[in-house]
Amino acid sequence: MTKSGKRYEAAFKTFDRSKLHQPVEALELVKSMAGSKFDETVELNMRLGLDVRKAEQQVRGTVSLPKGTGKKMRVAVFAQADKAKEATDAGADIVGDADLAEKIEKGFTDFDVAIATPDMMPVVGKLGRILGPRGLMPNPKTGTVTTDVARTVSEFKAGKIEYKTDRQANVHTVIGKASFSVEDLAANYLTVVDEIMRAKPSASKGKYLRSLAVSSTMGPGVRIDPNAVKEVKPVSAA
Repeated sequence: MTKSGKRYEAAFKTFDRSKLHQPVEALELVKSMAGSKFDETVELNMRLGLDVRKAEQQVRGTVSLPKGTGKKMRVAVFAQADKAKEATDAGADIVGDADLAEKIEKGFTDFDVAIATPDMMPVVGKLGRILGPRGLMPNPKTGTVTTDVARTVSEFKAGKIEYKTDRQANVHTVIGKASFSVEDLAANYLTVVDEIMRAKPSASKGKYLRSLAVSSTMGPGVRIDPNAVKEVKPVSAA
């Protein structure tokens, strides 16, 4: 067993895996079990009661984390002329048009989010087989196909993230780093939960929020009681 594997097994023994925890308690456990030399990412996984085979029951969008992600987001922008300059001035890491598309076709995907102006979509659309599986394809539903390039770049740089249901109706998102305070993690956690609850499709039947858990990059998942999902004190009251 590897050193990381031993750490993982040891972490499992420190708490009851079957227990449903209060949100703050779960976040405290995740922080306590993040023992890697690097700053582990803290993630939230939500299982939703949706039939994602039906388009009207798919959930997708963006949400801005009030405390940021703790990660420097690399933003790529497909734009030309004035819009390309706007992207650069706003802090985009990679800006281009057909040249950027050619670079991606050759294997370049060293960025976390891709933004495109509408006029660039005929070029970007040809990259679907590369960007789609990586969750990097610009999409109007997530605001990544836009004419307001500067604002969109700034928002993603500041902590805006994308979310969507996978084939098992899970939504998996980042909510910060293990170095964050419990209060900051809780603020991001609540923001994501509120957004996912707001995005509940009208076609959804039965129990919407089936289960949820938080974990760090190298740690085990800690389950949260769905009935207490929002029982977190506001950060201002902490």
